[in-house]
Amino acid sequence: MSKKSKKKKYELPDREQLQRELKRVKHNSRFRKLMRSTVYTLIVVAACAVLTAVIFLPVLRIYGSSMEPTLNEGEIVVSIKGGGSHIKQGDIVGVYYGNKVLVKRCIATEYQWVDIDEEGNVFVDGKKLDEPYVYEKDFGQTDIKLPYQVPDDTIFVMGDHRKTSVDSRNTSVGCIKTEDVVGRIVFRVWPFEEFGFIETQDP
Repeated sequence: MSKKSKKKKYELPDREQLQRELKRVKHNSRFRKLMRSTVYTLIVVAACAVLTAVIFLPVLRIYGSSMEPTLNEGEIVVSIKGGGSHIKQGDIVGVYYGNKVLVKRCIATEYQWVDIDEEGNVFVDGKKLDEPYVYEKDFGQTDIKLPYQVPDDTIFVMGDHRKTSVDSRNTSVGCIKTEDVVGRIVFRVWPFEEFGFIETQDP
């Protein structure tokens, strides 16, 4: 066999083949650009969502039974971040306490007088509160001197499950500084069957 016959013959692609290859290359290039653009967009959207959640809408998980029956352990809620000065009587709030976040109900604001009788009835400025969200009233772990005036720039908070909740009735917690208010609890996102706004009622 001659050396000439051993050489492989290479044919140049025709015009149609070149056009198909060019289209394929262009398609792959466009696809890569689209994927990069999509990934960058998703990253930006995710970053904005996280930033919004951290700054404006903190998400909290409920621990313990102190807010039953309104909120139960394991539920996930969303709060509207804002200064404690905007919190009013009856609002459910997340508050910083040490290295934890507690969820309680605002019972009274600065300068108001709070009193609690032995049956667990709560009075603010001499008026008995109507508390339909409390299933069982209880004096609870109260060791403050009653009647008690809420100090400047603080709020007086209590859990709806009065027997188990440790709150402003006890000196270990006391009143919460307005600057330590995480936000007002407004929305439940978990469990799905309870998904929706959380109704609050002025006491």
